[in-house]
Amino acid sequence: MLSSLSDNSPTHFIMLGDLFDAGAVSVHPHEFEHSLEHEYEKACKYLIDIMNVLPEETKLVWTHGNHDDNILAKDPRRSPRGLRSLLSWNKHYEFGETFRKWKQLPYSKSKSGVYKLGQVFFYHGYDASCNSDQLETLQIANIMGGYAHRLFIRGHTHRPTVGIEQCKRTLKIKLPWYYANAGTMGSLNPDYMNRKDSSGWGAAMVVGEASLSEPRRPSTSDWDAHVVQFDG
Repeated sequence: MLSSLSDNSPTHFIMLGDLFDAGAVSVHPHEFEHSLEHEYEKACKYLIDIMNVLPEETKLVWTHGNHDDNILAKDPRRSPRGLRSLLSWNKHYEFGETFRKWKQLPYSKSKSGVYKLGQVFFYHGYDASCNSDQLETLQIANIMGGYAHRLFIRGHTHRPTVGIEQCKRTLKIKLPWYYANAGTMGSLNPDYMNRKDSSGWGAAMVVGEASLSEPRRPSTSDWDAHVVQFDG
């Protein structure tokens, strides 16, 4: 992936979330031996590796995922109340400077959780059913105004699309919205999936161009994109 980033020299790099696993902060019994600070350290190194191959002027964007939000959420099922003042990675004395270089969007199924780049929209994702890529595209399209011919990109399910897909009402009736899934850049065989099917998981990146103007009549000519898949 890093070599592909260097070859493309993007003006924007959007990371679709779940930078952290958040297992170390769980209130539930677990077998994790690492600390949350260890997660911060690994995440910081990962971001630095990405930043080192990008042009200095590349805009860095991070849409928080559900695992990231598990650290920040004020929810007693997620984290002990007495520790929450210590859970902001942006304020960490050693790694916070790196995290703060990224524009961060909250994990929210609303306009605040979606990053807009011309007629292309980025968000982490919320549902994980087999057809959730398309269903959430329609939901987010409606949230963002309902205009046709836009592209919606997410991750969450860890299942990348082969290419850019078009929404369909039926097999023969197509709808004027498009979507892609960038999969995951994390482990494809984590311990928690030992009893579950992760055969559809994959690592991918969506590469493309988009006009940043606001057209009176959006069309598919306002953007061009393709999915690049990698070995795990």
